[in-house]
Amino acid sequence: MATIGILGTGRMGVRLALLFADLGHQVVLGSRDRERATKIIQKLNRTEIQPGSYQEASEAEVVLPAMFLRDGSLDTLESLRARLDGKLYIDISNPFNADYTDFILPWDTSGAEQIQHRFPKTRVVGAFKNVWWEVFDAPQFGNTVSDVFAVSDDAAAKAEFFRLVEGSPFRYIDAGKLSNARTIERMTLLSGELGQRYGYFPRMNYKLLGEPWSVGKADKVAAALAIGRLAS
Repeated sequence: MATIGILGTGRMGVRLALLFADLGHQVVLGSRDRERATKIIQKLNRTEIQPGSYQEASEAEVVLPAMFLRDGSLDTLESLRARLDGKLYIDISNPFNADYTDFILPWDTSGAEQIQHRFPKTRVVGAFKNVWWEVFDAPQFGNTVSDVFAVSDDAAAKAEFFRLVEGSPFRYIDAGKLSNARTIERMTLLSGELGQRYGYFPRMNYKLLGEPWSVGKADKVAAALAIGRLAS
């Protein structure tokens, strides 16, 4: 079991604290105002979760800042740089603007890449970016388990992340390199728009659907296409 330091006591930070606590990890829930973290944990009544400051949370084995780029998260974390070096950094952020209608970053980068660039000695894994907060309360949609897409340029860090979350009520998808966060973050922006249009927001998520493609199926498709060409 590991110690997870979560920096931020908003709706994502608290839900992720509960997710990791349910898996048996020790969690330090850090806040600018330590008293705020203390009050939240008293309501949660979970012995696996302890209150702390940002500094105390950043001393954990694994760090998970639950804060927005638009609110100056990179500058806030700058003072903690030495504590972040070499650690697994789970990046859940999306670069939303203030009203969630667009991103503050251009298309050729992502929040995850900006964090890795700013803190090159951390081991950044982007995860939970596609999951809206209410989904944590009930990850299943009927009999379907929600997906979490994870990206990183550090294979060992990604493997460590998968071990940390093993047993939680999501299916975890290896979504490749860190720059794929550009797509995942944009998918989240799209799901928010669609969810509001169709009345699902904030209870919606993505699910990768597929089945193995066999040689037999490929032969049948090729034969059908050949028959179609002959008929025409």
